[in-house]
Amino acid sequence: MSFYVVVPARYASTRLPGKPLADLAGKPMVARVAERCLTSQADKVYVATDDQRIADALEGQVPVVMTRTDHPSGTDRLQEVAQQLGLSDDDIIVNVQGDEPLIPAAVIDQVATNLASHPDCQMATLCEPIELADDVFNPNVVKVVFDSNGRALYFSRAPIPWHRDAFVQGARDIQGGQWWRHIGIYAYRVKFLHQYVAWEPATLERLESLEQLRAMANGVAIHVAPSCEAVPGGIDTPEDLERVQAMLEKG
Repeated sequence: MSFYVVVPARYASTRLPGKPLADLAGKPMVARVAERCLTSQADKVYVATDDQRIADALEGQVPVVMTRTDHPSGTDRLQEVAQQLGLSDDDIIVNVQGDEPLIPAAVIDQVATNLASHPDCQMATLCEPIELADDVFNPNVVKVVFDSNGRALYFSRAPIPWHRDAFVQGARDIQGGQWWRHIGIYAYRVKFLHQYVAWEPATLERLESLEQLRAMANGVAIHVAPSCEAVPGGIDTPEDLERVQAMLEKG
């Protein structure tokens, strides 16, 4: 199987400005992410950025593709990378978030393999069981429901599925394996990326602020599977940064 990894990295961040260059045990965060990606089975790993400071920090480590500054999402940035590199419609790109310095290489390989194995899907992603009721009701934890063939039915910040009797009565029992957290790693076919950027943002996408809903609104099948390994949370806040820094320092 052949696939590419692209790590979109923006310097601007509302909660953590300059996040890709944040120091993690002596290395910039984006370099830590790239190192993880390089241990996967990808043919090539690229970092896509619109900031020269990020490109300078990665010099000699991984190829950097300079992209426009006006991309509304990481998916749009990936499409420009595919275009610049001249990738074919059938090529597969895995989007690894630039704030995931602990992502296991096996998970990257898994999502690429899943897409390659399902030619009827244009995207693939992963999920993991939700163990805490608070996470079910947390809008920052994106939930996903999927059918018996591993096709996504919907993604939402709301608690889906809704336990009609228990939740109405105020109970918070989430046992039974019906609640899944979406893990934000994607594999795409290049042809889909070219289609995606031509579509207008969908109403559901705007409501939920979830870009994968643009694909679903246009009839795209998304493959979903439980991840083969646990995926540590990404870095969104200074507290997350301190947590990961401590983990890396301990080895």
